[in-house]
Amino acid sequence: MSRKNPALYQINTRAFLSEISRKISRIATLDDIPDSDLEQWAKFGFDWIYMLSVWQTGEAGRRISQENPVWRKEYEETLPDLQEEDIAGSGFAITGYTVSDRIGGEEALLRFRKRLASHDMKLMLDFVPNHTAPDHPWTDSHPGFFIHGTEEDLKRTPDHYTRIKRKHDKRILAYGRDPYYPGWPDTLQLNYGNPHLQKAMSDELANIASKCDGVRCDMAMLLLPDVFQKTWKMEAEPFWPEAIRLVKEQYPDFILMGEVYWDMEWVMQQQGFDYTYDKRLYDRLLERESGPVREHLVANLNYQEKLARFLENHDEQRIASILTWETHQAASIITFLTPGLKFFHRGEMQGWKKKITAHLGRGPEEISDPRISGFYLKLLEIVNCPEIHVGEWNLLTCHPAWDGNQTHENFIAFSWKYLESFILVVVNYADCQGQCLVKVPFSELKDLTWRFHDILSDSTYEHDDNDLVNRGLFLDMAAWGYHVFDVRRET
Repeated sequence: MSRKNPALYQINTRAFLSEISRKISRIATLDDIPDSDLEQWAKFGFDWIYMLSVWQTGEAGRRISQENPVWRKEYEETLPDLQEEDIAGSGFAITGYTVSDRIGGEEALLRFRKRLASHDMKLMLDFVPNHTAPDHPWTDSHPGFFIHGTEEDLKRTPDHYTRIKRKHDKRILAYGRDPYYPGWPDTLQLNYGNPHLQKAMSDELANIASKCDGVRCDMAMLLLPDVFQKTWKMEAEPFWPEAIRLVKEQYPDFILMGEVYWDMEWVMQQQGFDYTYDKRLYDRLLERESGPVREHLVANLNYQEKLARFLENHDEQRIASILTWETHQAASIITFLTPGLKFFHRGEMQGWKKKITAHLGRGPEEISDPRISGFYLKLLEIVNCPEIHVGEWNLLTCHPAWDGNQTHENFIAFSWKYLESFILVVVNYADCQGQCLVKVPFSELKDLTWRFHDILSDSTYEHDDNDLVNRGLFLDMAAWGYHVFDVRRET
């Protein structure tokens, strides 16, 4: 049985293996990932290891990645010593759901999955349902699986269409895209108005499910009929409910996490997704406003528990590069100690600052920040407390510490309760000092003295029931300050 509120660790497979290759002086595969790394991930308490970019990609996608001047500028900013072989092509321009030979192929993935399972960890991989690479075999064998255009389409909107050379002729096909931006020029758009394509992609999902324990579904909301209609002015039947039903019929414990935007998280959960990206919380934390963050956490708990909460992933900038250390800590406390799947990205816990685009097969060498690493080690210990995984969560109300003091509005407070133990979290999510009274919800506090041990600062306070029940817990906290209290009865 999977844990409630699990923890996931995302790894850029190609960049990670490149690091290992430099150490062992040969091309590394999944078999070369040291057992000590798996043991460390298990010790950190990760339930899921999400390996990015394991699938077969083609030369056409790689060539486009190499020749795109805008993308190339980003590569050079990431890797000042960029070499042509570093440009591997996007891991999302897939020619087939077979494991890339460069990382060891199918058998190496099977062995890696078994090694993870021996440490009670599960394997997550990518499913890219909206588009393929431009040299996918279907362009010859099943051209009807793609959206076609005309010469007029290509002339009018060249950022939406491209001319593809096939074995016997040329066709104008659409780039994969969403309704708001130009197409991705290293991809081709699949036609979900074609029921045969829907069946083929459902079969691809089942094929992937035989190789791993879960998938992260790229841009999952693009397949919704209304979104597809908005993008392509074409009708399409719903894909996800039936595809998910069929895959779970074969693999009942299989998990699907959807990359979702545009406030469609609840919609996609109703389609059958086990987890959906919580981009809205991420955006609100980066806005550095406590009110919208608190409002977000008022949502129904059944909904929140199916949100994947993150401060980083392969698409976003490194959090250490965009938030001050003080704000980073406060945002981490809120992100990873609220309900839902806790989504960590390799390098985040070390304070790395350079984002690695999905087009690169190598990342820069970065020095870890011991201050950040130490903080995350303590935070992971809290994430793995039983209160977080089997306890009851409550968003708490903060009251003015005295009349006329409105700084209580900057505070976010919540609690976890399991049996007779409690975790109380309070964050002053603002750039100024503030005071508040937190009404603690534990009826057990009455007629007893309680010890409040701040797990992260190692400070301890004692409070009797009269203060806590009648008045509330008084807190005076610095800008971006936080407490994570382990609350226990004093014996």
